[in-house]
Amino acid sequence: MWGNKKPDTPPLADPGPKIVQANQSLKPAPASWGRTTKMNKDVMRPTGAAADRATARLGSSLHVKGEISGDEDLHIDGTVEGAVQLGEGKLTVGATANVTADIIAREVVVCGNVKGIVRVKGKIEIKKDGSVIGDLTTAQIIIEDGAYFKGSIEIDRTADKETDNNVSRGRRLDRLRRRRLARGRRVSNHEGMLTAARTAMHDGK
Repeated sequence: MWGNKKPDTPPLADPGPKIVQANQSLKPAPASWGRTTKMNKDVMRPTGAAADRATARLGSSLHVKGEISGDEDLHIDGTVEGAVQLGEGKLTVGATANVTADIIAREVVVCGNVKGIVRVKGKIEIKKDGSVIGDLTTAQIIIEDGAYFKGSIEIDRTADKETDNNVSRGRRLDRLRRRRLARGRRVSNHEGMLTAARTAMHDGK
């Protein structure tokens, strides 16, 4: 009876090594993945003209006293006292903004409150909830129904004069080109007549 005793069943193999082996079979991520991620981040960043035209923002809780100057676009939601000089930039005065300043910019859009002298090369636009008190100098102005404005408006025709001068110069250049072409055609016709006459004289001989 004891002799027929079956040998004890050997313990099952520990599955641990298999897991380790499976983990070891995973290949490390290629280094190019990291470079790809970096490249994608770079693509998301604006470059060139798009970056230059990015709009700076002044939050509604900020209060600035002094001069703000630059060449980029600016959106103001807070309070500004002093001067705003943006050159070729666009200024947007938000609905919660209070700006008491002299403004120089390429374009101005007012949705809040503005007090001061405003000089713009392009267009001033006062939205229906906007308020402007001061003297404006601009080439074009748009005042929506419901907007408030008190002051004077001077329309600057400098840009139109420059455009007219450029058109006049272009027309003069076109006339000069036409005259030169006409002279060249006359010379060509004259040479052709001389050639025909010589050929006729040669045939007569």
